[in-house]
Amino acid sequence: VQLVESGGGLVQPGGSLRLACATSGFTFSDSAMSWVRQAPGKGPEWVSTISMSGGNQYYAGSVKDRIFISRDNAKNTLYLQMNSLKPEDTAIYYCRKDTNGAVKGQGTQVTVSS
Repeated sequence: VQLVESGGGLVQPGGSLRLACATSGFTFSDSAMSWVRQAPGKGPEWVSTISMSGGNQYYAGSVKDRIFISRDNAKNTLYLQMNSLKPEDTAIYYCRKDTNGAVKGQGTQVTVSS
């Protein structure tokens, strides 16, 4: 099982980023998927989860209406569209396979700063 995140970087407050998570080694469409993040000096924080089909999405209150999860089951790829970014969104973002054993990627750094 492999999960490889990309798309992180430095962005100014109010800006946008789109993260991607390319997966392999398992049946992507058979797994719910999540994004979690970890800010410097803090524990992991759940951000969002999407169902196997993509029809249901769930969000932490801190990101609701700013950050949107999606998936392309034909491309075995998970996405996170992040808008109106705030300095407190600064963290390493990880995608996570949730079904039949949790597996996490290596993460991508997102830094929100002016």
